[in-house]
Amino acid sequence: MLFPIGDDDRHLDGPAFVTITLVLANVVVFVLQLMNPELLYGWSTIPYEITTGQDLVNDASATLNPTSLDQLPQRPGPVPIYLTLLSSMFMHGGFGHIGGNLLYLWIFGDNVEHRFGHGVFLAFYLISGFAASAAQIALDPDSVIPNLGASGAISGVLGAYLVLFPRNRVHAVFFITIVAVPALLAIGLWILFQFINGFGAIAAAEQTGGVAYGAHIGGFFAGAVLALVLRQVIPENRPNVLQPAMRRDRKARRLW
Repeated sequence: MLFPIGDDDRHLDGPAFVTITLVLANVVVFVLQLMNPELLYGWSTIPYEITTGQDLVNDASATLNPTSLDQLPQRPGPVPIYLTLLSSMFMHGGFGHIGGNLLYLWIFGDNVEHRFGHGVFLAFYLISGFAASAAQIALDPDSVIPNLGASGAISGVLGAYLVLFPRNRVHAVFFITIVAVPALLAIGLWILFQFINGFGAIAAAEQTGGVAYGAHIGGFFAGAVLALVLRQVIPENRPNVLQPAMRRDRKARRLW
């Protein structure tokens, strides 16, 4: 399996301010979680709370594996409870969870942000996250299992990246070797992996192995569809990683 560690963004124009801010916001919220673990139980997205509008405050029973019935802590959340759809996008279940998510956001977010612009990218990111949550909730509307993480929104970024920059080179670890492959291959394998591993989750309408594959798939397709629309209405007036280097060089020589 390919593990992306970077991409070719040498020709991007200036910092990706929204991407940087999102990374920092996720880190700040994670630190707050470490200081107050109760935040996880009140501010994560609970499908049952969203579909009923009821804030659960007492422990609820859920089947996390076929052989046992577990009691999940529930704590008061924001008012209205639907705000958890936003707050859960910045919460994570552990260091590995936040580390992987922010690495993908850092690698792929800047290219999409430069293509759409800062404000549009922020709206795009949030809409992708909401769509991801909606997809996961639709699989099991009565679930009391907390859903949290930036994975859904970042999946939307991956979907947009695949639409906008399919030939851009992505640097990835393949076993013990670092390779450079087209984004079409790197991200294509990633979404294929989500389908394969999430098939059982979708069929059973629940999470599998603690991973909300439904949210990943929903966010990815939401991001891809939004990118198809936005690239038609937003002119490409920034340096583009898809523009052949030779063409840029010839243009530079003519200007010189």
